[in-house]
Parts: sequence; structure tokens; C-alpha cells
Amino acid sequence: MCLLAPSAGGQKPLPEEYFGMHIHNAATGTPWPDTPFRSWMLWDAGVAWPDLEPRYSEWHFERLDQYVTLAQQHHVHILLTLGLTPAWATARPKEKSDYQPGNAAEPSNMQWWRDYVRAVATRYKGRIEAYEIWNEPNRKDAFSGTVPQLVMMTREAYGIIKKVDPGALVVSASATASNGIDWFNQYLALGAGRYVDAVGYHLYVNPLPPEEMLPLGEAVRHAMKMHGIGNKPLWDTETGWAKPKVFQSQEEKAAFVSRTLIVNWPMGVQRLYWYAWDNHQWVTLEMVTAETQAPTSAARAYATTRFWMLGASMKPCKAQLGGTWTCALNRPEGRSWIVWNVNSLMFFNIPAEWHVRTVTDLQGTTRPVAGASVSIGISPILLRG
Repeated sequence: MCLLAPSAGGQKPLPEEYFGMHIHNAATGTPWPDTPFRSWMLWDAGVAWPDLEPRYSEWHFERLDQYVTLAQQHHVHILLTLGLTPAWATARPKEKSDYQPGNAAEPSNMQWWRDYVRAVATRYKGRIEAYEIWNEPNRKDAFSGTVPQLVMMTREAYGIIKKVDPGALVVSASATASNGIDWFNQYLALGAGRYVDAVGYHLYVNPLPPEEMLPLGEAVRHAMKMHGIGNKPLWDTETGWAKPKVFQSQEEKAAFVSRTLIVNWPMGVQRLYWYAWDNHQWVTLEMVTAETQAPTSAARAYATTRFWMLGASMKPCKAQLGGTWTCALNRPEGRSWIVWNVNSLMFFNIPAEWHVRTVTDLQGTTRPVAGASVSIGISPILLRG
């Protein structure tokens, strides 16, 4: 496993674990992606607590067993979100939630939470790499309990997981978007950071472009430092785009995917889980077509950008007046640069000291550079010497 402190992220060679993906239906019809990734997030995948234990002490592990087998076959690491309270265990059975009534409430008996965590951690000891404590608890339809209650649930889960499977990682409850920062501060102020190995956050900026993730990420890291856990890794456990964002072209979709991957690593995000490979109900930026499951240009951009970044070290990208962004990638064999402009097509004057010879686009096509400038737009390009 790879755990780096946030401040060290961009300075270290970028590991395969950075590239994460949500897949919802890998056991029920979604072909395994050709696009490479190393970290697999299980949420909205039919393996939350109500799926695993629909009635007290009645366990249904079949689907999660299939996922774990697939992960082993494809050499990927699983991050499983613990959460959603089953109808039989919820403190408020009729309360509205994102899913079924009562799912957002805390358990009425905390022993049932402990039993659930222990059963999962025991069955998948050494096979599930990490566990996230609840999804988007700053939203009432996702978690309607109190912050102290979720801190207690985090503490209890941490103790159980570390006793059963000491090598497993515990990831904090993942608040979401800019309106989750206040909740996140309360969660850390009550000591939740003592019971996690990594901090999870959903850096959603929808419908804004990926570069807007930078101030949100800085706000998250500021909270971490303020509460004494600035040295712990930051994982973006869910990100993507949905309504009201309407994309004008396939090129814009591909550009958003690539720029998301590029800007997050140098600002200290250690893992980034894309939502989602096979979601067609909520997202407006799809990785595969609904009809044939064929990869889209966005999926190809993910693979191309991964190839550009993997193994390189990166300092924070630089934004210039006029909307041009440049990011340097350093390897023992030399440097390369990723360049784009968020606003429009334009000519970029290549610094002579870069000694650029080739340019590669997001579809993986490489051609020689003729002259001292190159055309750039919303899609990142790679310049190599």
C-alpha cells in the first residue's frame, strides 16, 4: 500500500494507487474496464450494510465475495464504504434518506454497528485494503445523526478493524463539496482524526471546472492542519460531474477528466476515485456508453493522462493570466510539460529551455513540434523534449 503525507504528495513519484475508480455493477454485467486503475471504490455497488445484513444476523456476502475475487484477479485494491443503516437497525425507520427510509439514521443500538464492522473485517481480512466510515455525512439525507455520534462510530470501527485486521486502513467519513467544510471541522474538532489512517473527502465542484478543486482542497488541508492531522494522507474518494453541468462536446468531457487527474496530485491528493465507470443515471460525464459499454473519449483521456503522469514527480501547476496552465513532470530521464488553456484556443509560446520535440494529445496521438509555438485549448497536451 502507498501512504504519503499530503505535503509530500507531488514531490514523490506518482504511484499506481492514485488512480481510482467506482464500478457499480462489476458482478452483474459491467465488463472489467480496459482502462487501467489500481484502486477500486465500492459505493452504490450493492454492498452497503442493508445489502449485507438485510435482517438481523442474516448475512448475504455473495456479491461482495465476487467483488473481492475480481479485485484479486485484476490486482486492484478495494476501498469499501461502511454505512447506511438497515431498516431493522435504524433509529428512525420512517425518516427520508437518499436510499430507503431510515438508511441515513444512526443505529438504534450501537452494538449492531460493532457487529457489522466486525463481521465484514473478519470475513475479508487481508483482502479488503481500506474501509471508509460513511458517505457524505454533512448531508442530512445521507446521515441524519449527530457529529458526536459519527465520531463515536468512527472510533468503534477503527478499534475493531485494527484488532481484526491490523494491516487494513481506516478512512474518515467523507464530507462533500464546499458546504461540507463546516461539518468536517466539527468532526475533526471532536477527535475523529485520531481514529483514521487517511482523510476522505469528496472534492465535488460541479458544475464548475476541475481547477476549482484547488481552493476546496486547500480548505480541506487547512482543516486537517488546524486539527493536528496535516501529516495524514488526503483521499478524494468520489468525484465527477452531474446535472446541472451540461457538456458541450466529447472533447470537453475528456478535458475535465484529464485536468482533474492532473491538478489533484500536486496539491496533495493521494488517491482519486472517479464516479463512476458505469453510472448512467446521475452523471453527465460518462466513462462508457449505456448501450454497448464501449469506452468513451473520457475513458481514453483517463488512460492517456495516467500514462503521462505515472512515475513522475510534480510540483503544483502554474496558472497564468489568460487561463493557460502549465504542469512540469520530472523523471530521471528528463522533464515533460502538460499545458492547456481553460478559456479558448490559442498559440502557446514554448520556452526555448524546454527543448520540446513532440506533442501528444489526449487520444494518445504524438507528432513532431514544428516551430516555437503550439496550439492549445481546453484539452491538455503533453510536450516532450
